[in-house]
Amino acid sequence: MSPPLALGHVHPDLGAVSGTGDLRDIVGALLTYALLTSVTMLIISAITWAIASASGNWHGASRAKVGVLVAVGGAVLTGGALACATWLVHVGARL
Repeated sequence: MSPPLALGHVHPDLGAVSGTGDLRDIVGALLTYALLTSVTMLIISAITWAIASASGNWHGASRAKVGVLVAVGGAVLTGGALACATWLVHVGARL
């Protein structure tokens, strides 16, 4: 006689929760807005860095450089969030 919960036969039922499709749409829209904001801030900070460096304003250039690094970090985190979540779901399905 086999046990009722044999290994390998227990899987999460992701379709059991209602509104999952709507949640995926909302998360996708939020990731899109976050990525667009990061790219826009990257462009603005890069332009500011170039203008400040050309005019000899080293304090403004260093602030703009930090803005570029923060914008790149935000874009990387936003772009990698979906891949990370997908990887976690696949790892959870194998446990």
